[in-house]
Amino acid sequence: MSSEEFQAAHDSIYNTGTRLLQYLQEIRQGRFSEGDDTKGLQSVEDEINKALHALKEQKYQVAVIAAMKAGKSTFLNAVIGADVLASESEACTVCRTDIRPIDASATPRLLEYRQGQKKPVVIAEGDSSVIRQKFLDHTHKLRATANHDNTTRFELEHPIEAISKLSSLTGFTLVDTPGPNEWESAGFSTVTLKQTALEALRTCDAILFVLDYSSFKDNTNSELLQDLIAQRGEFLANNTGKIYFILNKVDRKAEGDRAINDVIADLKQALIGFGIPDPIIYPTSAWQGLLAKLIQQGTASDSHLKNFKRFFSAKYAIENEEGDSVTPAPKKIAPQALKDSFIPTIEESVIQTVVQNSGWNLLSDVLASLIKAGKSIEDTLNTRFIGWEMEIETLKQKVEEYRKRAISAKRKVEDVKNSVEQQKQKLMKGFSKGINMFAEGAKTNIQDEIDQIAHSRSAKYQTTKIQNNPQKMETQESNTDNFGGIIEDFTEGILEFFPGLRGLSKIFRVSVKVGESLLNSLTKSFPEYLNSQDSYVEIEQTKIADPYKIRVKSKKDAETIKLTINQFCAPHIQNLWLETQDRLVRDGTRFREELVQIIKNDIQSISNELSDYLGQTLEVEFNINKIQFPKFKFKGIDAVIQRQQDVIIGNKSQKISGTCCQPDYYVDIPIQGNVYDIDLKETARLIQQKIDEQVSRNQRLLERVIDKQVSKDFRDAEQQINDYMNKFQEQFDSVLRERKTREAEKEQILATVETQKVKLNEYLSELAPIQASLNNWKPV
Repeated sequence: MSSEEFQAAHDSIYNTGTRLLQYLQEIRQGRFSEGDDTKGLQSVEDEINKALHALKEQKYQVAVIAAMKAGKSTFLNAVIGADVLASESEACTVCRTDIRPIDASATPRLLEYRQGQKKPVVIAEGDSSVIRQKFLDHTHKLRATANHDNTTRFELEHPIEAISKLSSLTGFTLVDTPGPNEWESAGFSTVTLKQTALEALRTCDAILFVLDYSSFKDNTNSELLQDLIAQRGEFLANNTGKIYFILNKVDRKAEGDRAINDVIADLKQALIGFGIPDPIIYPTSAWQGLLAKLIQQGTASDSHLKNFKRFFSAKYAIENEEGDSVTPAPKKIAPQALKDSFIPTIEESVIQTVVQNSGWNLLSDVLASLIKAGKSIEDTLNTRFIGWEMEIETLKQKVEEYRKRAISAKRKVEDVKNSVEQQKQKLMKGFSKGINMFAEGAKTNIQDEIDQIAHSRSAKYQTTKIQNNPQKMETQESNTDNFGGIIEDFTEGILEFFPGLRGLSKIFRVSVKVGESLLNSLTKSFPEYLNSQDSYVEIEQTKIADPYKIRVKSKKDAETIKLTINQFCAPHIQNLWLETQDRLVRDGTRFREELVQIIKNDIQSISNELSDYLGQTLEVEFNINKIQFPKFKFKGIDAVIQRQQDVIIGNKSQKISGTCCQPDYYVDIPIQGNVYDIDLKETARLIQQKIDEQVSRNQRLLERVIDKQVSKDFRDAEQQINDYMNKFQEQFDSVLRERKTREAEKEQILATVETQKVKLNEYLSELAPIQASLNNWKPV
């Protein structure tokens, strides 16, 4: 399905849906005037409104991620069609920025969202250059104050040239992901970037990895890509169509460099090796594309024109009749330069992916909701018609029989609820087990790091450790070696639903072997303190020093060691938590989707029995009441976690130390005495205590999330069948009331219903060919 076909289908569905809504409102208004409150049709009207709202407001998120200074902001500017985001030479993105499209006639604005505040702060508004400068100044302020205002994200309201002709994509959002935060440690910069990438992989409609050609021309692979992809081959293979790799800055290719096609071929093989079966790779020059767009639009500044002439015009020079090389004016070159930048090709491909997948799902869901609403109105009209044709005593008898059937159906729904509750407990238990595994694994890893330091400082380490704390030594060995046992301990089929938990044991086992150890980090800075057990012998030589206590010369050294430990341990633990959370969320989401299908099937079965009964009793064919869970109403676990955190933070007057997605593992390591002793055992205890605190908070939060989500899933299905049952009950009761006072108007009422049925069939006949077209465009 092309973007043009998507737009046409979108418009057709919206127009027909709007007229169906007006038709229903007219029916209700007419019945209101006759004294009928038409409550049975209220839920139908509500569903039509929700569907039409989703059609206009549905969000499509396209995340742009860069593992290094790869020209991400310039690439985004090229897609936006304005030089509004500061380039990497001036500033990196310090917080997530959502770029939302507005009409070309509206005034662009930059908004800032802060922790605990619902309303955003307007940072800048006006043209691109004004916003760019104020955004840059504000970025500098955030760094200088270490984000004193607790900024969580920015939102840029600006026209997006790439979708300017597609009114169906008003909910399109470009997500500019954070780069390294300069107020954080290097370790946390990597973790933050990884967290953003994992969230994007789970939640966004398309993901663009912007890579620097300069880093790949010599066969250098990105560590971020390896870290993200190596553990997620199966997941990425199932989502390969929405992941793009943008090899940027190809205009910087020097004469002696390898051919760009060779670089792309090598990168493709590396990605295939990581588990992506058919990676989509585009070479691009975002800078060339941006300048070409600005020139075409007539918005290029003198600086933009000079840069275009300096870096790109020469390749478009032509030879005149006299053999002189002549460079055409930038405006003449711009269309071809834009095409050669590959920016339009990338835009078209990404938009195609969005409309073909998420867009198709939206249209299909909305269309199904409108058809269901139309069929529901049809059943209501048929019920009213039969109710007026039937002998009144017979009608009374059937109404009473229906009431008994409805009571029986509600008991069956209650049985489904009890079954769902049992499944919900399994889901919550899986999350709880995973979080506990994280806690045990993280604490063991940190203890191992601390033990390595003590071991390196004392040749008598093993003897001292066993003598001083034999029970602790036994526990450590048990924790380290017994992850397989923890896995096997799972009961009630938890691993069937959470297969990702099997992978956690491997992560915890090997994590201490990957990258630099805490011992190495400290040894590099303070070799004199780490090479022997009595590190500062000048101060104390009277007793054997404890290898778990580091005695240093100055408070400055103590503070530096304290910072080094925190800067190693905090991101190390955070990375373990990200891996745990990613697996829990992915497995939990899949389990929840399976549970939703069970709920849907069970409630559908009850609904079908009721429909069959009504059809046989009233001798008319009733439509199937399809139980639906449209994607536009089916929020993922990530979204609910974030919303729940926002609620918790909003209800607190003080700043919370860390959240589920971004826990705070920094600890205040005590420095004892006048000679500055750092007790590593106490340090390990404090870090482990912080882990336990965060785990307790995460468990409570995730339990609330799961409880809310699954309970809501059941309520959605329950509401649909209750609306269905109540609609008929109210319709029967309404006809009985009418027939007491309006029996003389019987023929007129029947004629009115017939007219309404004819009109309804017109709308249903308009929706049928749209559905057929959508089925032809259904994504594989």
